[in-house]
Amino acid sequence: MSDDPYSALGVAKDASDAEIKKAYRRIAKDCHPDLKPGDAEAEAKFKAAAAAYDLLKDPEKRGQYDRGEIDASGQERPQQQYYRDYAEAAGNPYRGRQADPDDMSDIFAEFMRGRGGYGQRTQEFHAPGHNRAYSLQISFLDAVFGASQKLTLPDGDRIEVKIPAGITDGQTIRLRGKGDPGFGEGPPGDALVTVSVAKHPVFDRQGDDIHITLPITIDEAVLGGKVPAPTIDGGVNVSVPAGTSSGKTLRLRGKGVKKRGSTERGDQLIELTITMPDQIDDELKQFMETWRDNHSYDPRKGMPS
Repeated sequence: MSDDPYSALGVAKDASDAEIKKAYRRIAKDCHPDLKPGDAEAEAKFKAAAAAYDLLKDPEKRGQYDRGEIDASGQERPQQQYYRDYAEAAGNPYRGRQADPDDMSDIFAEFMRGRGGYGQRTQEFHAPGHNRAYSLQISFLDAVFGASQKLTLPDGDRIEVKIPAGITDGQTIRLRGKGDPGFGEGPPGDALVTVSVAKHPVFDRQGDDIHITLPITIDEAVLGGKVPAPTIDGGVNVSVPAGTSSGKTLRLRGKGVKKRGSTERGDQLIELTITMPDQIDDELKQFMETWRDNHSYDPRKGMPS
């Protein structure tokens, strides 16, 4: 801890009460042990700032310190020798560590804070409450179009989560003020809801586009024509060109996911795949044998053997 309370708060000796209070709140917000658990450096900085603010917020104590009547711990100068003598005494169980009054008061304050009892110093501490993390699974179409879903909290309360259209798997929704209560006059924390999107049996999302694989028959591939296809908006008929091969992709403009921050939507991509009938009857077999004799071709021409 700094021996100079002004240095501990990072303010000048002629700083106003408002500047001192602002400096303390800034350090408390950044370094309080509840906000940075396990960070010894931050905890030490917070304790030094708390002790400094406890002294400087009191005009009488501040004046006494400025005149050299008391030290940074708020004790009259001669009393410091008592604490040093006590710390080095043979029967002192804390021998070997510095036992100044600031350390002891801070330990007591932390002890009381952990049990819900706040002393004068802790009442001056204001900081936001902790955030709470939750997980929520939603359907594929709820992610595409947006929805509203209830989330049950550990205490049994239920809060409404508004799911924006176009949300992606793993994205987090922040619900302001739905976390833990704040410290002092600090605002409550937030609820951070991480969304997982369930897979759809037909639709696959690729960015803002929707992809499907659409089976077609041999005759549809050869002759072409209109075939039904599902979209996220409902069924449509698409035109399959004559002579279509498996892997050909059709694009439906504006049938995809709404783009974030825009009224535009992505596209739907329809990948065609030729599907054989369950059984090859004699008529089809005979036709293909005759056709092959007269119209054979090599689709693998040019590939290495």
